[in-house]
Amino acid sequence: MDISVVNALTYEEFVNLFGNVVEKCPIISAAIWSHRPFKDLADIEAHIMGFIHSLPDSGKEGILRCHPDLAGRDLQSGTLTRESQEEQSQAGMTTLDSAEIQHMYRLNSKYKERFGFPFVICARLNNKADIVRQLNERLKNDRAAERERAIEEVKNICSLRLNNIVLSDIQTKL
Repeated sequence: MDISVVNALTYEEFVNLFGNVVEKCPIISAAIWSHRPFKDLADIEAHIMGFIHSLPDSGKEGILRCHPDLAGRDLQSGTLTRESQEEQSQAGMTTLDSAEIQHMYRLNSKYKERFGFPFVICARLNNKADIVRQLNERLKNDRAAERERAIEEVKNICSLRLNNIVLSDIQTKL
């Protein structure tokens, strides 16, 4: 996507296009819109990461709470965002059998009880075995370490989603 096109977007168009690069947090894209003109996509990403980094711990946890449980209620009911649906599908989370779903439910519940926010991992960079393994491992972290680890995963998700927007636009033009 040509950066001049991005810089020419209205506020509403910008938020609509970039509003879910951080799951269910359009406030972030709304907040960075005023930093236009952006030099390139990396500049947009840097502003998003800077915004996230500047948040107090409670704000970071708020971002984490916007994420759905992997293989959870939103997936089962069909209420995931389009992006989360695609990411969970690529990781194999949409094809779990009933025993695997129950296992994920127990792990997700244990995790949320321990940390107060859902387990976040960049599903596109993992498969279901990796996800289960990391969920078990990360349950051993203390809250501060896990919050920072989860925020790093949010940043990975955001980066991939930003790149996906650009690639989708390029493919449309071909």
